[in-house]
Order: sequence, then structure tokens, then C-alpha cells
Amino acid sequence: MIMHSMIFRGSLLISLCLAFLGVAACHRHVEKQASPFPASNSNEAAGWAKTGEIRTFAAADLWKYIDGEAERYLKAGVETVSTADYRFRDKFDAVVDIYTMGNAAGAEKILESEPAANADAPHLGDSARLYSQSLVFRKGPYLVRITAYEDSAEIKPALLGLARAIEQRLGK
Repeated sequence: MIMHSMIFRGSLLISLCLAFLGVAACHRHVEKQASPFPASNSNEAAGWAKTGEIRTFAAADLWKYIDGEAERYLKAGVETVSTADYRFRDKFDAVVDIYTMGNAAGAEKILESEPAANADAPHLGDSARLYSQSLVFRKGPYLVRITAYEDSAEIKPALLGLARAIEQRLGK
């Protein structure tokens, strides 16, 4: 009876240790995933500074962020959207939205629903459209939308610079 109890306790102890190691390994994996948003103090996106915290919305709460447009994203398989505000050289502000879709087809579906008229097609991600005040591109299951709140000659190149920094971070 004593031997049986010792074997049981030993097995229980080994199981708990393995469970702890598994949780620790998962936690380390999550910590290694880099944010797709360039930091304010990095040189990744020259001239851009992140001006606020990253906000994330689950699919069920998407309507709180993009009321009226949420259904279109839900039908395409959106899982989350993360958003952050940026400022370019104290000249203009922009918002970056990164939609994580269930698969690349969902990101493609949303991008293809964007109007192609009056849009440039820069080489960015898997496909992209650049407008006078905004840029949208997809890379794998991600759809990235950057929208400036003003219009000027500097906006298009600035948006491209920020988008390229995000594209690089999505590849990590």
C-alpha cells in the first residue's frame, strides 16, 4: 500500500512538472511574437511616432470599432483588429488598423472589395492600393489599412514608409 501511494505521488508530481513546463513554453512563445506596430523610438518607420496604446477588438466586438462595416469583415472571417494612432513629423496624424483574418482568402476578399479607381498599386505585401489619404494592403491572413486625417503631397510617401515597416514586422 505504501509503495502504491509513493508511485501515485511520483506520477502526480511528474505530471504537474510537465504541465508547468508546457505552460511556460507556451508563455515564452507568445512573448517572442513581435508587435506588427513599429515603436515610436525605432528607425523602422522614419518620421512616424506612435501616439497612443494599441487597442484590440475581437470579432464579436468589431461593431464597437467599425460600426456599419463590421458585417463585411465578419463575413470574410475576421478574428481580431488591432489599431494604433501615429503622427508623422508633427505634420499629420494617421490611424493603422491591422485585421487578422482566419486565412489569406479573407484578407483578399476585403482588399478586392476596395475601389480600384484612382488608386496606385504599389509593390507591397501580396497586393496593395494607395489612395490620396490612405493605403490598404494584405499579407497572408493580414489586412492593413492606414488612413491619414489630412491631405498633402507628403502623405503618399509617408504612408508607404509606415506600411513597409509594418510589412516587415508581419513577416517576423
